Amino acid sequence: MSKAKTNAIRILEAASVSYQTLSYTYREDDLSLEKIAEDNQLKIGQVFKTLVAKGDKTGVVVAVIAGDSMLDLKALATLSGNKKMTLLPVKELQKETGYIRGGCSPVGMKRAFPVFLEEKAKEYDKIYVNAGARGLLISVAPEELMRLTKGSWL
Repeated sequence: MSKAKTNAIRILEAASVSYQTLSYTYREDDLSLEKIAEDNQLKIGQVFKTLVAKGDKTGVVVAVIAGDSMLDLKALATLSGNKKMTLLPVKELQKETGYIRGGCSPVGMKRAFPVFLEEKAKEYDKIYVNAGARGLLISVAPEELMRLTKGSWL
């Protein structure tokens, strides 16, 4: 993994947000957060996945949920002002967010989409989210993530 800074890391630094990076072995055949958590001695509930969805009224929204949670599309639709919500097809991910599958961070997307962070994040001082590159996580305080993304609780 190169030491080049991702857009997400540059934004964290510009905002003087305290963070740490964690590199892991990215495997195209096993994208499970369970494996990432296990390999790095982390609790699965502390590693969060960034899921991008599309609403019938608002368009793209971002859900950041714990690795041991399933996204409730109905709840996300209601909170985001939509009637229907579907996950964004992988083939549209880079065009919409600037990120690729397995390297999608809630920080530093092409546009400022509404971000919804699962309330489970409140259980931890720091949570791990993708840093904007495959094989790289950042640990950050949930409150800082909310502030940076102008997020809402899910």
